[in-house]
Amino acid sequence: MRVNKYSCLPAEEKGIHIINIRAIEDIGYDQHESTLLNSLSKNPDADCKYGLYFRDGKRKVDYILVYHYKKSSAGKTLARRAQQNDASVRSTKQDQPLPGKGVQLEMGETEPHMDYHEDDKRFRREEYEGNLVEAGLELERDEDTKIHGIGFVKIHAPWNVLCREAEFLKLKMPTKKMYQINQTHGLLKKINSVIQKITDPIQPKVAEHKPQTVKRLSYPFSREKQHLFDLSDKDSFFDSKTRSTIVYEILKRTTCTKAKYSMGITSLLANGVYSAAYPLHDGDYEGENVEPNDRKLLCEEWASYGVFYKYQPIDLVRKYFGEKIGLYFAWLGVYTQMLIPASIVGIIVFLYGCATVDENIPSMEMCDQRNNITMCPLCDKTCSYWKMSSACATARASHLFDNPATVFFSVFMALWAATFMEHWKRKQMRLNYRWDLTGFEEEEDHPRAEYEAKVLEKSLRKEHKHKETDREKLTWKDRFPAYLTNFVGIIFMVGLTFAIVFGVIIYRISTAAALAISSTPSGRSSVRVTVTATAVIINLVVIIILDEVYGCIARWLTQIEVPKTDKNFEERLIFKAFLLKFVNAYTPIFYVAFFKGRFVGRPGDYVYIFHSFRMEECAPGGCLMELCIQLSIIMLGKQLIQNNLFEIGIPKMKKLIRYLKLKRRRSLDHEEHMKKKQRYEVDYNLEPFAGLTPEYMEMIIQFGFVTLFVASFPLAPLFALLNNIIEIRLDAKKFVTELRRPVAVRAKDIGIWYNILRGIGKLAVIINAFVISFTSDFIPRLVYLYMYSENGTMHGFVNHTLSSFNVSDFQAGTAPNDPLDLGYEVQICRYKDYREPPWSENKYDISKDFWAVLAARLAFVIVFQNLVMFMSEFVDWIIPDIPKDISQQIHKEKVLMVEVFMREEQGKLQMLETWKDKDKKKGENCNNHSPRLSRSHSGSLSSCHSYPLD
Repeated sequence: MRVNKYSCLPAEEKGIHIINIRAIEDIGYDQHESTLLNSLSKNPDADCKYGLYFRDGKRKVDYILVYHYKKSSAGKTLARRAQQNDASVRSTKQDQPLPGKGVQLEMGETEPHMDYHEDDKRFRREEYEGNLVEAGLELERDEDTKIHGIGFVKIHAPWNVLCREAEFLKLKMPTKKMYQINQTHGLLKKINSVIQKITDPIQPKVAEHKPQTVKRLSYPFSREKQHLFDLSDKDSFFDSKTRSTIVYEILKRTTCTKAKYSMGITSLLANGVYSAAYPLHDGDYEGENVEPNDRKLLCEEWASYGVFYKYQPIDLVRKYFGEKIGLYFAWLGVYTQMLIPASIVGIIVFLYGCATVDENIPSMEMCDQRNNITMCPLCDKTCSYWKMSSACATARASHLFDNPATVFFSVFMALWAATFMEHWKRKQMRLNYRWDLTGFEEEEDHPRAEYEAKVLEKSLRKEHKHKETDREKLTWKDRFPAYLTNFVGIIFMVGLTFAIVFGVIIYRISTAAALAISSTPSGRSSVRVTVTATAVIINLVVIIILDEVYGCIARWLTQIEVPKTDKNFEERLIFKAFLLKFVNAYTPIFYVAFFKGRFVGRPGDYVYIFHSFRMEECAPGGCLMELCIQLSIIMLGKQLIQNNLFEIGIPKMKKLIRYLKLKRRRSLDHEEHMKKKQRYEVDYNLEPFAGLTPEYMEMIIQFGFVTLFVASFPLAPLFALLNNIIEIRLDAKKFVTELRRPVAVRAKDIGIWYNILRGIGKLAVIINAFVISFTSDFIPRLVYLYMYSENGTMHGFVNHTLSSFNVSDFQAGTAPNDPLDLGYEVQICRYKDYREPPWSENKYDISKDFWAVLAARLAFVIVFQNLVMFMSEFVDWIIPDIPKDISQQIHKEKVLMVEVFMREEQGKLQMLETWKDKDKKKGENCNNHSPRLSRSHSGSLSSCHSYPLD
């Protein structure tokens, strides 16, 4: 049996052709080959920096393709024998040449026949890799790895390919021309210098974050204008992020036609021809003797909890991960910074409530036992009459969040949201200028694998019927079943959410009635708190579970639509996921804010569910306190469990499972086991990058908690700020240490998320207007103060909001079982509503006070909404989207670019004129020499002139 072994180095670098090992054994090998094998036997992995370079140690690995393959037992035995015979040659087996780059293994001699699917995948790989080589890329294979059954293809883009693709992609690259950035003068300069000195301890220690005074002029790369660019160091001109982007573009457009239709890398990955494709990290981020690299620097200055107080090195993040991820972390940083003033104002509002709680007259009246107000039962039969003073603690706690300062805070937060959006737009423009994205426009992306497969299926079906071969595309008729499924599916999911909320309502009502029967007198006083807390915890658990379910359903609904490009897929997925998760997260809160206690009825004529359960009532202090409890528990629970524990725990668990699987599959000897892993092997064991949608989604939902119901929970910005300080470092650590390096994607904004944020900001104004008007007691207090108060104070407000009921008017079977529970007989009990008293002609009808309060509430909603909207638009108008200094710098760049090209044109014209002058001089010299020649050499001259005549 004959085995061919190959050196990892290209044949032209060794100076000899790749030949058979058996031939080498027969004829011996020359001295040059001996030197090569000796040098390889030292430590070939160190020469290629453990997988960061090809085996020659010169060509950098820009991208990795991973595939599964089946090794025959004969091949493994043969490999072991070869290792025992010659250890030095063993190391050279690691990289086998690819199609067109050397002699291939004779499959019939070394491996048994594999099944059809494996053969088909191998043929597709061979064709695809051959097409990559034709596109100019250089490839190197490695199947002798510590991960059994996994092969790696290393890809390198040479200089000419990088230049060609950079020109195609219109990548802006820095030129030789440098210019001075406009600096502030006078008082502003002094203020900026003071701020820089104060903030210096919280600045990251990276070169990219230092303030720049000069900037290189950037211009789209052109091979014809290479003289404009600084090409003194070609190895670093295109950084690793740019190189991987260029290679990925080639991978996407390179086709494999053996499957009857073209397949790019996305299709090959979807069909399992390759199992993974990713660029490499720059190196290790921890350990001894680790060479300095951007990944290590990011880990130290960004992905560490010890630097939580520092600014993020956004420019370095962009340099390593690309613009799209850089913009996400820049947006998250701006959002977190803007939460600082909102948190401070929220704390002040909360402290104001604490300071004035003892001066609040309505809560003092409720707590005063001398008033002796007897309230009607909260449920039928089992519940008895109760004293209003027993709800003293709830009333005092409600004042902490239901006071005049909350109205101011709602207006402040609406303006804060508008200011945040404007601040982000300005920050985004600064980043676009700094990252040379000012003229960038996104182009049409390549079709997705699933779309191509659907188009193929349609074209084959049509070809079979009509024998047509024109290029097909999917129309709305093809997608109609998917659209119908989407509509029905989303309606069903929303209905499911409502059904679960309704189920929790039934739980609250039935549990309250059950606790009222069985508990002790002391326990009966805490029934409301117990029921509320347990119901909110149930809501939280259901929300977390449904969040994960809805995420999967939204992805499935988007997949059956078969969007054409990745951008279309992402936008549709975001819309569906946001809609379902928004409804899931906020439906319980909407119920408490706007529906609880609104449809209760009155004593003697209550509204029942299923003819047995009475609708819930709000506490005497109103539903705002209950809304605050609901909002705080759901918000904090989601942040703690879903955003933090899940993000830390699930990746760790997946990593552990992968490690155990690999450990079980390993069948290597001790020497192989002790060998240090290659970079691409280490990165393969990391978690694949799943996109930024989950990261944005959790922050957008949090933004909703901060703005939508902030009138009921002024401390929401504070808890969001504390969460985000951890979230930034947690996400950073995940990107640097837990995930494979994502492909860098150019982007100039955050896309559809900006529109969602603006929509939430507008909706927040409306919701807060209704919360203040209908959920809190702010409007009833104002109406009482200016219309009904005898002395201009709030004394008597509680009595004014309570209606009277004659206990003899109870329906049969609904009166309390123990009417003497309070120790005396009750004839009149009170309940919270604006109704006529029992001694009136129209007893229990809605009173005029109700209509007066309702009119005031609706008027407040209209005034508040229009006023705040106007103020938000004014803030939007008064703050320019583009900072003045940035617009000046962009204009300056254009002027300088024109000057550069004008000088170049002038230089060309001068050069042409110089050439013309030289040609003229040559012609004149020739004419001047002719007479002299005729006089001295008349014979020769005459013969010279006779030639053209002939």
